[in-house]
Amino acid sequence: MEIIVFFSLLLLVCCVPTNQTAADSKALDQQISNQQDIHAVLRELTASLAEQKVKIANLEKENQVKQVAFSASLLDQGDGGTGPFNTQVTLIFKHVVTNIGNAYNSGTGIFTAPVRGVYHFEWKVYGFGNTETGAVLFRNGDHIYVAYEHPSSGAVSASNAASLLLEAGDQVSVRLWANSRIHDNQNHHTTFSGHLIFTM
Repeated sequence: MEIIVFFSLLLLVCCVPTNQTAADSKALDQQISNQQDIHAVLRELTASLAEQKVKIANLEKENQVKQVAFSASLLDQGDGGTGPFNTQVTLIFKHVVTNIGNAYNSGTGIFTAPVRGVYHFEWKVYGFGNTETGAVLFRNGDHIYVAYEHPSSGAVSASNAASLLLEAGDQVSVRLWANSRIHDNQNHHTTFSGHLIFTM
């Protein structure tokens, strides 16, 4: 619609005669006034078009940000245990199978929210023997939920999940429960996953 109006006004400008007689001076004044009105409308249309381009660019950027999902397991290769430590330690899940949006950092084990919204996270830890097995989900410095088991023998797994409202820049990670031990191997038993449900 804006394009049709623009070309209609442009046509009017082009059709204004350039040679006027003295008798037509009043008509010329009116045409000049009309041209000034047309120029004002053209300026408004130009400003509106620039504003629409900015809005479209923002919508395209927001649509890309909405595509956020990751899934990773603890060990990239091999077979081994982690822990126990006398304090909570951030787990670095190195075997990344999905990282759409690149919000998960496989070098630090930290997920950073790219946009304000509700995110869903799941984590699972595997252990065996007479040793505590546990891991805690943290948002920034806040303990959210724990996945924990204490088997007397054999193998065990513990898992949990949470949906969190995050601000852009909030960080989420999984920390090994103090004095617990977990295990992972090529079957990828110990995992951390998350995705954006919707923006707010």
